[in-house]
Amino acid sequence: QVQLVESGGGLVQAGDSLTLSCTASVRTFTIYDMAWFRQGPGKEREFVAGISKNGGITPFADPVKGRFGISRDYKNTVYLEMHNLNAEDTATYYCAADDRPVPTPLRVASEYAYWGQGTQVTVSS
Repeated sequence: QVQLVESGGGLVQAGDSLTLSCTASVRTFTIYDMAWFRQGPGKEREFVAGISKNGGITPFADPVKGRFGISRDYKNTVYLEMHNLNAEDTATYYCAADDRPVPTPLRVASEYAYWGQGTQVTVSS
């Protein structure tokens, strides 16, 4: 059973930075495509950033391009670095993973088999 645990959320001021972590309880982390999604108050869940198995492909949603970064280690953790946060970034952030043998469509939530419980990020203006 794959478990994903997000951490690092909190209450920050507009303009601040925050780094989220997602730790996966898996044997071989490098077989998983990973992504971050978020769901703001009254909004649909939306793609934020993804990272392929070898880290070579890292798409970002337009609202976060240039402000967010995504990275992963070889053991079990994926990170979301968030800079210059604004009120629109307020959301619950979810980590997602998939271990299909072919590339996962990283931007598509329905393509991910495993999800974390989420971590709340609140940005006050």
